Amino acid sequence: MSVDVGGLHLRGPVLAASGTFGYGTEVPLLERRALGAMVSKGIFLRARAGTPPPRIVETPSGMLNAIGLQGPGADALVRDYAPRWAEWDFPVLVNINGESAAEYGELAARLDGVPGVAGFEINISCPNVEQGGLYFGNDPRAAAAVTEAVRKRTKLPVWVKLTPMVSDVGAIARAVESAGADALCAINTFVGMSIDLNAYRPRLSFRTGGLSGPAIRPLAVNLAHQAARAVRIPVLGIGGISCAEDALEFLVAGCAAVQVGTATFVNPKAIAEVHDGIAAHLQAKGFTSLADLPRYLPRD
Repeated sequence: MSVDVGGLHLRGPVLAASGTFGYGTEVPLLERRALGAMVSKGIFLRARAGTPPPRIVETPSGMLNAIGLQGPGADALVRDYAPRWAEWDFPVLVNINGESAAEYGELAARLDGVPGVAGFEINISCPNVEQGGLYFGNDPRAAAAVTEAVRKRTKLPVWVKLTPMVSDVGAIARAVESAGADALCAINTFVGMSIDLNAYRPRLSFRTGGLSGPAIRPLAVNLAHQAARAVRIPVLGIGGISCAEDALEFLVAGCAAVQVGTATFVNPKAIAEVHDGIAAHLQAKGFTSLADLPRYLPRD
């Protein structure tokens, strides 16, 4: 079940996704043997308050969240969380955010070499304040600029988390690969809205939020597959995984590993069940390792 992904050797292919495990306080709820790695909640260089409540709304087969990337900032992460991560038997990547390419690079430099920080997952679904608020992840050149800014400031693994809100995810994937990304994470949440018919207004204070959960899985599998076909670096599949069969769809579609997030809100054992279910599938089919699993990855 071990796998090499984007500069890291993982004991298993199932990771805890960013946002759903905070900065590690939820890890004691897990069967840690099944956890290949964890991606921290998103962090900015400085502390960030986030959006006012309500921040989370349940939807059919999923949920909307508009947390606003609340976080304590880099200094608090180094002081309060990284020392804890350094003692764990699995790697922790930090999901990093910024309002400019330079800010991403500065944050990576601040965390580079900190014990407990095994690598970075770049969230390019942030608005580029210097370019009028356009999202980095929507433009190949902007996405590449952020990736390059981080790559120049660290020797640690650099993974880029792709946004689904693009017309050609392959173009973004190729751009960040060329800029030095070691792996891609596909995909981030979709933008959605839910209306309260008693108050006649959106249920989230921010109006819109990120849609996650089983409702997005077929969309996520398709986009992860497109990304995997476009690049040579590994792709980690994300989006609506709640059981082993869900994860296996991503793996067969070309992903090297998967991340599980929203499912853990309703089932703290979700990661272990996904891990063990993958192992059972391999055994039942007579495969000796994860590498033997057939992949559907035709190249154009």
